[in-house]
Amino acid sequence: MIGLGYIGLPTAALIANNNIQVHGVDINPQIVEIINAGKIHIVEPSLDQAVALAVAKGFLKASTNPVEANTYLIVVPTPFKAKNEPDISFVEAATKAIIPLLKINDLYIIESTSPIGTTEKMMRMIYKSRPELTDKLHIAYCPERVLPGNVMHELVYNDRVIGGIDEISTLKAINFYKQFVKGELHPTNAKTAEMCKLTENSSRDVQIAFANELSLICDKADINVWDLIRLANKHPRVDILQPGCGVGGHCIAVDPYFIVADYPMESQIIAKAREINNYKSFWCAEKVKSAKLEFQLKTGRKAILAIMGLAFKPNIDDLRESPAKYIAQRILQDSHDDICYIVEPNLKEHKIFKLTNSSEAVLNADIIVFLVAHEEFKKLQISDEKIVLDFCGVKNILKF
Repeated sequence: MIGLGYIGLPTAALIANNNIQVHGVDINPQIVEIINAGKIHIVEPSLDQAVALAVAKGFLKASTNPVEANTYLIVVPTPFKAKNEPDISFVEAATKAIIPLLKINDLYIIESTSPIGTTEKMMRMIYKSRPELTDKLHIAYCPERVLPGNVMHELVYNDRVIGGIDEISTLKAINFYKQFVKGELHPTNAKTAEMCKLTENSSRDVQIAFANELSLICDKADINVWDLIRLANKHPRVDILQPGCGVGGHCIAVDPYFIVADYPMESQIIAKAREINNYKSFWCAEKVKSAKLEFQLKTGRKAILAIMGLAFKPNIDDLRESPAKYIAQRILQDSHDDICYIVEPNLKEHKIFKLTNSSEAVLNADIIVFLVAHEEFKKLQISDEKIVLDFCGVKNILKF
C-alpha cells in the first residue's frame, strides 16, 4: 500500500483485518512510527480501532520503503500545478519505487484520482523499464468513492468501478477487492474507470455551484436562500443542495480540473462551476470585510471577529483545499492588529492559526462568521446583539 493518508490507511487497515498481510509505505517517517505503534494521525471514526487491531494481529506494518508483494496499491495524492493542471508526479514516483520489485502475474492498481489515460501511461513506464514483464502483469484502476467521516463503512459497502488495461486485469482486480468489499464490483476498462471518478465529483461540483449561485442571487434580492431551497425541494423532482462558502476537499475541488485541463473546449459547464464555487469563497471574505467596516463606522471601534470552522466540510479535521481556510487567511491578512478568534473544534492545534474554543469565541465576538456547519456550532446560544454571517446554514439565517 503506497500512501497512508485519508484513503490509504483506512484501506490498509480494512484489508489487514481480513487477515491479508499489508505492508504500508509512506514517505513521512513520523506517520510510519505512529502507525506501527497502532495509532493514527488523522481523524476518522472507527479508524483508530481498525489500525490498532490490524497492527496487534500482525497483519499491518508500515515503513518508508516498499517491499516485494503480489499486489501493489497506489494511493497517493494527485494535486494540481499552476494553471490548474493535474500533477501525477506522486503516482509516477510511487510506481517507480516498486518497478524493481515487480514480477510476472503481479497485480498493480491505482486508486489515486487520475487524469484519463494515467493507468496506461504507468503501464508504458513500467514496461519500458522492465520490458521482460510486457503483457505479463495485471494493471487496473479502481477509484475510491467514500465520504470522510464514514470511510470505514463505505469502503466495505459502497459499489466500486474497476477497470483494467485488459479483461484479465479487470477480473484479477475484481477478485482482489472481493476479499474485503461487500458492495457490487462493476467491471469496465481503465479509461472509463478514470473518467467515472472525475465525472462523479464534477457532477457534485456543478450541483453545489447551482446552490452557491442561488445564494448570491438571493443576497441581492433580499431572499432567505435556506427557505427558498427548502420550498423548492418540495417539488417531487427537485433536489437542490445547500450552499456554502465554496467547495473544498481533495476531490470535488480538484477533480473537475482534470477534465477541464484535457478538454477545455468541451467542458464549459464544468469549468464554470469551478469558477462559481471559487468566487463564492472570495465573495464571503468580502462580505466579512464589509461587515467589519460597517461595524466600525457605526460604533467607532474595530469589531472583534469569531471565525467558526476551518475544515472543508462539517465534523472532520480535513483542511485540504478548504474554502473556510482560504477565507480565514484573507480575513487575517486584512485584520492587522484586530482581535480575531479562530475556531475549529476538530483540531487540537494548527501551525498557522491560534485556535479558540467555540464558547469563548462566541461570547467575546461582535461578528460571528460561520464557515463550516459543524454540529457543535448548531448548539451554540448566540445573543441577538451579535452580528451573524451564516454562510453554511448553521442557523439557517442570513444577516448580511
